[in-house]
Amino acid sequence: MNPIERAVSIHPYFNVHPGRMAEVKALFREFVDRAAKEDKVLYYEFTLNGEQVFCREAYVGAEGVLAHLKNVGDVLDKFLKIADLVRLEVHGPAEELEPLKGPMGALKPAWFVYEHGLTRQQAA
Repeated sequence: MNPIERAVSIHPYFNVHPGRMAEVKALFREFVDRAAKEDKVLYYEFTLNGEQVFCREAYVGAEGVLAHLKNVGDVLDKFLKIADLVRLEVHGPAEELEPLKGPMGALKPAWFVYEHGLTRQQAA
């Protein structure tokens, strides 16, 4: 199985506390700088819809997710003091999701098991 077929994507949605958007945006850079040093990150970015933040992120397997959570844990703790996690989805192959259920269980994610799809290889 190639790394893309093992990909696990995380889909967290946050509502920013009133008046705290500038602080939230300041933490984006710290998150991204840390994620940039991870060898199993496939993509990692933030998008905004008014006062709601979405982090679009994916990793090679459960190992990549766990390494990321360890890497950004202290920044995430700061972030969760100024924004509320309102929804969390984790998508991927069943064998990659299973090892995450313990470590991520307290966040109460919705688990989406990969069923069928297409992975397009980049053209040379």
